[in-house]
Amino acid sequence: MNDAILAHFADLLAVPSPSSRESAVAAVIEAKLSGWGYKPEQDSAGNVIVRMPGLKSDAGLQILASHMDEIGIVVQRINPDGSLAVGRSGGLHPFKIGEGPVELLGDNEMVTGILSMGSTHGGFADKAGQSWDGVTVITGLTPEQLAGKGVRPGTQGVKARAHCGPIVLGGEDPLVAAWTFDDCLGCAIQLHLLERRAIEGWQPQRPTLFAFTISEEIGGMGAKLLAHREKPEIFIAVDGSPIPPGTPLAIDGRPCIWAKDSLCQYDYALLQELQAAAGQIDTELQIATITGAGSDASLVFQSGGAERVAWIGHVRENSHGYEVTRLSGFGQVLRVLEAYLQKPI
Repeated sequence: MNDAILAHFADLLAVPSPSSRESAVAAVIEAKLSGWGYKPEQDSAGNVIVRMPGLKSDAGLQILASHMDEIGIVVQRINPDGSLAVGRSGGLHPFKIGEGPVELLGDNEMVTGILSMGSTHGGFADKAGQSWDGVTVITGLTPEQLAGKGVRPGTQGVKARAHCGPIVLGGEDPLVAAWTFDDCLGCAIQLHLLERRAIEGWQPQRPTLFAFTISEEIGGMGAKLLAHREKPEIFIAVDGSPIPPGTPLAIDGRPCIWAKDSLCQYDYALLQELQAAAGQIDTELQIATITGAGSDASLVFQSGGAERVAWIGHVRENSHGYEVTRLSGFGQVLRVLEAYLQKPI
């Protein structure tokens, strides 16, 4: 199970997917779903969804959502020498991505450049790790050549795929590192859940919509649009948790649920249902309150898009950077979700 999820994750990670440019990874997801016999839908915003009837057809609709977009950079200005002034898309800091190759998704062609912070010998680089001021991308191309490739203000970029991983570390129950798990791993877990369900044929208790959403990193735009159209009773984000200082979380394979984040208090009864599901498979859920983050679920709740919301996922070190987690946690999240979805209501 863990290796299968890791394989799906590697397939998704290989495709650039900055916010609002998720179409390529959406195509990979749709191809996998179609191959297992599903009929995925894609709405005009770009969200990919699979609808599934529930054994209790009169129960309120629930949505399980993982977002397809990743943090990245965005071109702000093209300088006369062809270098690019850039800023962030989502919560990316320069020191997290570091100097090295990036891929710019031009309108006509992808362009490789080197994200640069300048000289450490009396230069700006000692400050550039915290600020985008002075950070440039060197392309080796003139402004005219960049224009021909469709690189312009607003062009988005990501860490070069060859440097993203995943990398497996250690022996029994190894660690896995990648740039970043957020949230291709949530998508991979949902994909393998649907792959297993296609073989086993079980139905969820409630009518359920499995969603792969756009633009979570810049405000949860896809999830909000989806929720306001579908009007779910329950919305659950499947994602990954950072470990802020003082937070009692560990990368030991146990999944995590959030009791609260910066936007909302999660539904108490729904969190109890997830804990009961974890007990069915002889595991336990780590519980955290996160003050410096939100999720598709809390953004939906804040916008009035669902009555009850929850968050579940793996735990990772080095959030919004080269993240590290435990391989066994992949399957643990999946098994909790399977138990929750099939638990009688």
